[in-house]
Amino acid sequence: MPATADKYILDAIDRDPETGFRILLRSYKEPVYWHIRRITVAHHDAEDALQETFLRVFRNIAAFKRDMSLAAWIFRIATNEALRIIDRRKDNDISLDDISGSDTGHPPADDYFDYSDLESVRLQKAILSLPPKQQLAFNLRYYDEFDYDTIARITDSTPAAVKANYHAAKEKIINFMNSHD
Repeated sequence: MPATADKYILDAIDRDPETGFRILLRSYKEPVYWHIRRITVAHHDAEDALQETFLRVFRNIAAFKRDMSLAAWIFRIATNEALRIIDRRKDNDISLDDISGSDTGHPPADDYFDYSDLESVRLQKAILSLPPKQQLAFNLRYYDEFDYDTIARITDSTPAAVKANYHAAKEKIINFMNSHD
């Protein structure tokens, strides 16, 4: 999201919090949902984390210091909420390999992924096989198109560490994809 759009949203929130927050939701709900979804995998977990994310954003928007972009701040909250959900269910890990419930091995009521696109399914399996820091760096760079500095702010890291994690993730994904042809 461009800085001008963030300024517009923040100005709208300052003028009329209810209207401004609706604008913020319209702008960020879908990209934040998919960011969370890539972390949590399950739709219901993503919905829970999304709801908690925007509740926290709403409660804390007045304290937002504007020392980072609004997008980075929201994605940082979303990342933390997604990781909190994963921590809560550690004993019941969910991955694309573990999900069952139909003859195809995919969730019966999950219309959010096209499981007939085998290349996409393989890519998701490759991403899910990565360590968490590499997974986050890859998702935020590849899907959300954030630069390394912004990803570092979202993940509370350094740009150099993010860059290293992203490149390691990319190599592992390439190897995974090539070995599962």
